[in-house]
Amino acid sequence: MNYADIKWTDVANGPGVRISLFVSGCTHHCPGCFNDVAWDFHYGRPFTLIEEDKILAALAPLHIKGLSLLGGEPFEPSNQRSLLPFLQRVKAAFPHKTVWCYSGYTLDRDLWQDSRARCECTDPMLHLIDVLVDSPFILSKKDLTLRFRGSSNQRIIDVKQSLAVGQVVLWADYAGG
Repeated sequence: MNYADIKWTDVANGPGVRISLFVSGCTHHCPGCFNDVAWDFHYGRPFTLIEEDKILAALAPLHIKGLSLLGGEPFEPSNQRSLLPFLQRVKAAFPHKTVWCYSGYTLDRDLWQDSRARCECTDPMLHLIDVLVDSPFILSKKDLTLRFRGSSNQRIIDVKQSLAVGQVVLWADYAGG
């Protein structure tokens, strides 16, 4: 897997100060995408153990609240296969830090059911994610006033609660805004 960027102090993609990893590769190609350069799976640099170790070290300070995964598309199957072992390392080292993930795939229609996104890594990866911002970006629904999302069709989902009850549960701090 390649990555497009790592933001070491990001406050836009989840609550608090976070580390954000922007993976390369996306097949959605949403019109108006803010990061269309990362659609190409070969864009950027290889995501190696060196980058993993740097992110793990950067997650250590108490003021860092967690990790956010963006893209590109983290749930492209080839990206899942690289991200799963990395997320296992993150959660083993920092079980109380939150993992947010942004995906153009929907939890209930794409990630829980047979789709081009589902692979052997999907379920284990979902169990390591705390919050999923799902659904594709839709330019006609773009709203810069929304918290942690770009268009009004996107949902902020509490993945742990959703997995526990078998249906989509919105993040408690979501409040529709």
